[in-house]
Amino acid sequence: MAATAAARTIIENCAIATVDANDTEYASGYVVVAGNRIESIGAGKAPEGLANVVRRIDGTGHLVTPGLVNTHHHFYQWITRGLATDHNLFNWLVALYPTWARIDEPMVTAAAQGSLAMMARGGVTTAMDHHYVFPQGSGDLSSAIIGAASDMGVRFTLARGSMDRSVKDGGLPPDFAVETLEGALAGTEATVDQHHDASFDAMTQVAVAPCSPFSVSTELLKQGAELARRKGVRLHTHGSETVEEEQFCKELFGMGPTDYFESTGWLGSDVWMAHCVHMNDSDIAAFARTGTGVAHCPSSNARLAAGIARVPDMLAAGVPVGLGVDGTASNESGELHTELRNALLINRLGAHREAALNARQALRLGTYGGAQVLGRADQIGSLEAGKLADLVMWKIDGLGHSTIADPVTAIVFGAAAPVTLSLVNGKPVVEDNHLITVDEDAIARSARAEAQRLARIVAQG
Repeated sequence: MAATAAARTIIENCAIATVDANDTEYASGYVVVAGNRIESIGAGKAPEGLANVVRRIDGTGHLVTPGLVNTHHHFYQWITRGLATDHNLFNWLVALYPTWARIDEPMVTAAAQGSLAMMARGGVTTAMDHHYVFPQGSGDLSSAIIGAASDMGVRFTLARGSMDRSVKDGGLPPDFAVETLEGALAGTEATVDQHHDASFDAMTQVAVAPCSPFSVSTELLKQGAELARRKGVRLHTHGSETVEEEQFCKELFGMGPTDYFESTGWLGSDVWMAHCVHMNDSDIAAFARTGTGVAHCPSSNARLAAGIARVPDMLAAGVPVGLGVDGTASNESGELHTELRNALLINRLGAHREAALNARQALRLGTYGGAQVLGRADQIGSLEAGKLADLVMWKIDGLGHSTIADPVTAIVFGAAAPVTLSLVNGKPVVEDNHLITVDEDAIARSARAEAQRLARIVAQG
């Protein structure tokens, strides 16, 4: 018996930015999606006579791009937005860790739903969460986060974080908010075994992700790297975010962050790090030599006064770079599409000025660059035949964009563009700027209630 033909969706009459290796663009073109794959893409009208077409979309007035890929986030922070707004990173952490140490499974579920909804509504098709706070008795937080992403219908990487250096060991988190070395490793391995999917079209993957040099022991970094490579999964952590971190590493370990990470097995093509703001030429060369990736979080870096990452220099050296929202307690908007614009503008305040980044480089950071650092560049991040059908239709003929002639310039330099359609794995997640897989209003109510419950618990001591 012949196999049933995959259902096809056709989008045509739209501008297209493929973000492929040649930056191919079409002023007016089409995309044919068959099942969960991109079947064909090109200029003009879609081929005639295609069978099993279940939907044909007129994309007039739209730009189609790959779906955005978020490479660094902390979902739980959705319920602690707007706090410690005038602090640098270390003071911010000290102020908020006592609150974060009280989170539980219902809070994390609501926060994950809110974080995911905000990103997905703004064109994110692949999300990522670095969750490292596991208070004793708080429930199955990893499964709660993964369940929220599954319900939303987005592709997802959980970076299963951990901390074992508390206040009593010279770290920042409260004692009851950290795990033991053995508990962290066991919990991480169990999460990989239960949830990681290595297949081409995987919707859920897991990375090993001890939090940062100032909240984890050297042994956790070393054994975490060994665990990740034994399991065949990627590695993620925070690196070189602030001047204070560099001083901390030199005082405690006798070397800067990059050298310290290399000494613990944490440089390689299977590693990506968040921020990487304070890196010298030698650091950038080490990342380029080893293929270590970077999650650039411009809004968070500005919010916490961390500095300006040397993204143009990293790209010139060949370092894979993607974009990250970072936690919504340090980027209250919680959106990734605004990071395209912020990455471009903030980097132009640096040494390269107006030559730092252009619109197409910014779009690449948010799509193909993100796919690179998550290890999925052969599957997502560009619009090419055979790749997974994760794409976004941006409306650019309305008030905010109608007088910007170049479509890519419109979505990067202009106001945040409405999302008319977002497909993940070939299935709609957003239609006409609204999520269709979940109830946005219900998510808002739930997150508000959990934020208030958390505030009451903290106030009661």
